[in-house]
Amino acid sequence: MSAARADVIVGIQWGDEGKGRIVDLFASAYDVVARFGGGDNAGHQIKVGEVELALRIVPSGVLNPHAELFIGGGTVVSLSGLLDELGRLAAIGVDVSRVKLSDRAHLVLPYHVAQDRADERARGVHAIGTTGRGIGPAYTDKVARSGVTVADLARPDYLRERIAFNLARREATPDDAPMPPGEEMTRATLDAATRLAPHVVDGVSYLHERLESGKRVLIEGAQGTLLDVGYGSYPYVTSSHTIAGGACIGLGIGPTAIGRVIGVAKAYCTRVGAGPFPSELHDERGERLRVAGGEFGTVTGRPRRCGWFDAVAARYAARLNGLTSLVVTKLDVLSGFACVGIVTGYRLDGAPVGFAHAGAAALEVDVEELEGWTEPLHEIRRLAELPAAARRYLERLETLVGIPIELASVGRERSQLAR
Repeated sequence: MSAARADVIVGIQWGDEGKGRIVDLFASAYDVVARFGGGDNAGHQIKVGEVELALRIVPSGVLNPHAELFIGGGTVVSLSGLLDELGRLAAIGVDVSRVKLSDRAHLVLPYHVAQDRADERARGVHAIGTTGRGIGPAYTDKVARSGVTVADLARPDYLRERIAFNLARREATPDDAPMPPGEEMTRATLDAATRLAPHVVDGVSYLHERLESGKRVLIEGAQGTLLDVGYGSYPYVTSSHTIAGGACIGLGIGPTAIGRVIGVAKAYCTRVGAGPFPSELHDERGERLRVAGGEFGTVTGRPRRCGWFDAVAARYAARLNGLTSLVVTKLDVLSGFACVGIVTGYRLDGAPVGFAHAGAAALEVDVEELEGWTEPLHEIRRLAELPAAARRYLERLETLVGIPIELASVGRERSQLAR
């Protein structure tokens, strides 16, 4: 039997596109849902009936009772954060024995959190807008070959030496809470390791065995394409690869193992923190999007910047990810706008430019305005039943991005989708 192919779901904007609820929707058709990168700086929200979840590191397929949930080697994991999340899931009846953690994943330790917050303060007006959860410093240690992996938890003496080494080479990073001394940190880490031991697996063997046995695997991205450390709006990015290609690195599979690549985009754009945002609205329309869309960070609670759909950025993301289809979320938020805008082009000194120039101070954008609609969309379940103006809007997005739209969300609950 030839190995099955894994499908990938990624966000194609600056994160917060609603990937979690789309993964939750698709998960019922898969045997494994695998997370390939990022840490608990991600926040994925799911609403099914009266159940509402805000997940940070566990894959968003938790409500499919038959799916295995795999946290891959490309992630960075706070052990205390993962234990807390597993506890909250168990409390609502989720079988958390299905959650497996790759031995290749790296740990986020208290000194990473302290370093993250100190670095952000030191940047001053040039602050990136990190969540302060230690993700960047943990990835820095990984690349610097001084990180601590999940596999290292089985070697207490080595773990103790590694933590002592990392503490010694760091300058003092005062923070709101004092950092525990090395021995205390080691004991707490080993205690967490004991509790998590039943979840730890050889990550490479785990996933390949499932693909080779014909199991269907759904791969979940974190953050969004435009926050990719290599191809996003650098330096205002996250510290990992968020594009579909990152799934291969983060899970230890080859590119021939990838099947469909589904992109998720809001019907408008949002961004948290600093950095380029060409379609941002600085008027009452931006505030209206924020309020109507509930645009406040799942992890931080920070208000998100809001603007029209950016087709230039979306075309760029579609190319980077090799998208096969697109899902548009929060279409219902646009109901009631007399006109709905789409950024269709960037210009510098009158000449067309691409996404690479998104941060240019003198950048001008071309905005195409389409007729809006007043009808509420929450009860609609077929794309063909949408108001004519809403259908034209989606058709225009398809044309500009060059990718077919397979469904659109018209509300927060799982069933509020138009196909």
